[in-house]
Amino acid sequence: MATHPAGPVETGAAAGLDVVYADEALLILNKPAGLLAVPGRGPDKQDCLSSRAANVFGQALVVHRLDMATSGLIVMARNPAVQRDLAYAFAQRQVSKRYEAVVTGFDSDGIDHSGPGLWSGSSEWHEIDLPIAADWARRPLRVIDQTTGKPSLTRWRMLEPWRVSGSMRVALEPVTGRTHQLRLHMAASGHAILGDTLYADQATQALAPRLLLHAGTLGFQHPVRQQPVVFTAPTPF
Repeated sequence: MATHPAGPVETGAAAGLDVVYADEALLILNKPAGLLAVPGRGPDKQDCLSSRAANVFGQALVVHRLDMATSGLIVMARNPAVQRDLAYAFAQRQVSKRYEAVVTGFDSDGIDHSGPGLWSGSSEWHEIDLPIAADWARRPLRVIDQTTGKPSLTRWRMLEPWRVSGSMRVALEPVTGRTHQLRLHMAASGHAILGDTLYADQATQALAPRLLLHAGTLGFQHPVRQQPVVFTAPTPF
């Protein structure tokens, strides 16, 4: 697939954008941790990925989001028709998404004592099937709620022990796309993500200077060319 001419991509870098791919239909951007995906409320929250992209490329229409604390791949549409097609693909679960994270809950030998005795040499995928609801008293937090929660499913597997004792690098695949799903599901299963200021205890928060969660792989059918495409961004931790 032909990429967008180098000029706008180079301009994007100067504007604080990591442009992974660009063509006439869509943009693939690698969002850094700490940057909003879309504008927030208040003048101090207007600098964000979507506004930076619009300043460089003109139309950069939002299709999906990442938490401010999460880094990784985001696709944006360059016209309303592509935005509709991509939004439909996300809604129909036709988009493959894979994240990497570093989580707690393992001993020094890589044994998971919070669950069914998993060990670090296992490459099997496991599932977390817990319903998620808004925690209205503590917004924007979410909570596991068997009564009012929406069905939420996450697949995960261990990759390798990380440099902090008791931690593990894991691959995550959100089957559903609830707000804070990966962060809440991992915390609820005894494997809070390092640096998570919302769902981890203070000791786990202090183990990393940022949330160690990265959206590293994004795959879907190109809405114009009707060909499968897969984009990747290396994990920065």
